[in-house]
Amino acid sequence: MPMVSFESGQYSVPHSLVGQTVWVRVQGRGADEEVVIVHVGGSGPLEVARHQRAIPGSPKITEGHFPPAPAGALERRPRARNAADAEFLALGEGADMWLSEAAAAGSTKMRVKMSQALGLAKLFDPAEVDWALGHAAVHGRFAEADLASILDHHAGATGGQRHHRAGEDHSLTQGTTAWARLGKPATEDGTVEGEVIA
Repeated sequence: MPMVSFESGQYSVPHSLVGQTVWVRVQGRGADEEVVIVHVGGSGPLEVARHQRAIPGSPKITEGHFPPAPAGALERRPRARNAADAEFLALGEGADMWLSEAAAAGSTKMRVKMSQALGLAKLFDPAEVDWALGHAAVHGRFAEADLASILDHHAGATGGQRHHRAGEDHSLTQGTTAWARLGKPATEDGTVEGEVIA
């Protein structure tokens, strides 16, 4: 990191100055106090950075002082190592995303799951399987049955199946009608009579 330490604080300088000597001074007082960093080059002294005063553990950083990030894991694309890998990646962007995200998540039995996806691509439209793989990648669903579950749900949602939603008329929870009888004396046949007091 291109940083300079000065009076227990750390300050960023342009990355091009790594290994070079710089001069540091304070300008101003109180809230207006600034740390000025100067480099003496071939054309004389030049101010290369100016920061508010830093405190220990809270360095002052200017993002432009750092070099561009190197291409890393986020830039990498999966490559096929064999014919099965190539067939899986040929499904599309969803397969590509699934493979990257599953690997990053530390998913196990990836080859088995890839083989299952290829089997499903023979039963379903391959574009649907690719969509489901992308959906699984975005939502972190990498278990063995997840892909089939996503495909089944998507087919049901787009196939005109009626969805059942909980509501006042349709619910698995017990209603409050039974509570209205609480504390009422029971009749001979076991029912409760009385009026509800508001």
